[in-house]
Amino acid sequence: MIALLGGTFDPPHNGHVALAGAVVDQFAPERLVILVAARPGHKDVELGADTRLRLAQAAFPGREVVLDEHERTVDTLEHGPWRDPLFVIGADEFCDFLTWKDPNGVLDRARLAVATRPGYPRERLDSVLERLERPERVLFFDIEPMPISSRELRERVVRGEPIDDLVPPAVADLVSELGLYRAA
Repeated sequence: MIALLGGTFDPPHNGHVALAGAVVDQFAPERLVILVAARPGHKDVELGADTRLRLAQAAFPGREVVLDEHERTVDTLEHGPWRDPLFVIGADEFCDFLTWKDPNGVLDRARLAVATRPGYPRERLDSVLERLERPERVLFFDIEPMPISSRELRERVVRGEPIDDLVPPAVADLVSELGLYRAA
């Protein structure tokens, strides 16, 4: 089985790395592919795709890290080389899953692994699950909560605050070396 973990990684942080580790521990995929959204259709990004790819490669050494040129997940899955992969998302993303382009098409092409944290309101997840054509294709697994966001990290850099304890060392080094996220 192949697992796919996508994101903007603007920048990647320890929460992303922990999620990847939890996927490997929980599902033991033959491959874990990190997909860096080149032009995400759902959010703005601060850095260009090549820089975010470089940051993701630093965050996930030894993993396959590739640039995803598709704006929507269903298109990534339709045009990608993977057959019935496990596509990993967080519980908060799953709560918005019905707003994605063709959510049932996503489930036709991949199983969805949804990372939840202990105490997350199950009724929020169930309300999405009951509206899907193939709810059996959705798998839930628990992860330890890590309250880190890429936006918060960018804001910390602008304020001149350290991020070393929130990102992998190689990411902190690149952010510093390249002068990323600094106020203009």
